[in-house]
Amino acid sequence: MATGDPADHAAVTEYLFGLKPAGSKHGIDRMGPLAAALGHPEQAVPCVHVAGTNGKGSVAAMLDAILHAAGWRTGLYTSPHLVKLEERVQVERETLTEDEVVAYVRELRPIAEKLAAVAADDRPSFFEFMTAMAFLQFQRKACDISVLEVGLGGRLDATNIVTPEVSVITSISLDHCEFLGEGIENIAGEKAGIIKPGRPVVMGRVPPEAATVIRRVARTRGAPLMSVGETFGEELAGYPETNLEGDYQRWNAATATLVARTLGPAWRITDAAITDGLRHVDWPGRWQRVRLGGRLAILDASHNPEGAKVLDSNLARLVAEADRAPIVIAGALGAARAQALIATICRHAGEVHLVVPHQPRACSHVELEALVPPTYRGRIVRATVEELFPAPDRCTAGGADDVIVVTGSIYLLGEVMARLAAAK
Repeated sequence: MATGDPADHAAVTEYLFGLKPAGSKHGIDRMGPLAAALGHPEQAVPCVHVAGTNGKGSVAAMLDAILHAAGWRTGLYTSPHLVKLEERVQVERETLTEDEVVAYVRELRPIAEKLAAVAADDRPSFFEFMTAMAFLQFQRKACDISVLEVGLGGRLDATNIVTPEVSVITSISLDHCEFLGEGIENIAGEKAGIIKPGRPVVMGRVPPEAATVIRRVARTRGAPLMSVGETFGEELAGYPETNLEGDYQRWNAATATLVARTLGPAWRITDAAITDGLRHVDWPGRWQRVRLGGRLAILDASHNPEGAKVLDSNLARLVAEADRAPIVIAGALGAARAQALIATICRHAGEVHLVVPHQPRACSHVELEALVPPTYRGRIVRATVEELFPAPDRCTAGGADDVIVVTGSIYLLGEVMARLAAAK
């Protein structure tokens, strides 16, 4: 039983995060026994399974909004969280409560200990605990359907024990190569691992070499494949509109639309529900505009090379809109991500504040500074989130008329949003 005692929540949160250093044992061999011990809650609620290098969180949020607009009770599982881990599991866009997390950990921990007693390496990881909570929450809250975002890759992800109504692959680019392999084809193969025999798959805008791999896997498994590119073409004007800003969000909206259509008459999703859902998507930290004491600030998690390409066009548009270069606050995890991010930022920023997120893999100030192009003539400032955001409605970077853009690691976005939320 949850007691409502903050100390209980702090203790179970510490326990959960303590499972992270051991890392994830990639594969479903560990998730399967955990699900079995719980009575297979993943089989209780139909789902849509969403993988992809970028866009999978946005597409998942769009699908949740569309399904809600169609009248269904929805569950949504995404990762990572921005501010609180409870955000990862939502029913009707209401997050887990702290008391529910306490109760779930108390329920799951003895089961995890039994599994670990048989083989120490079979102790569920942080992500597997959260995945189990999602399955249980969706079952116990009587969801009609859930949308599950893959954590990493697809084939070996803990969520891949489901048999979905539709599998979705939003995009393919080079990221997490240390886990998924080098090359677009290898990464496409890992993402395509979520395709299930006979179940339809929707493929977003992906490179030709990735499309070849995905089509081959779908054909081998007898899974009907629908392509966003073939359905909507190459001209952006033909793509659905959404309240989320950016051309790439219209690509994501097309992916979500095609999934909704693929779900078919059985789920009674009308064109009106699709339009309504896409106009009311709630997905923070994706070119999100906020006001800080009258100043415009934009929060955008562009955390990998493909995301940096999107950021490039968004920053160019912002410069034209504001008629001045923005002040950019940035931090990244990993050199490959940081290199693309810093190069993009320096093409548009009047001033750059470099921040090190509180994560073990975060690039240091020295590493970030080494990536600044020698041709950049703006100021480079070492900073911390605490210095930059001393109060919820205040940012110390730049002047009163400057636009602030916070970008890079989603963990940096979370730290900034936690400071901003202190006012509420």
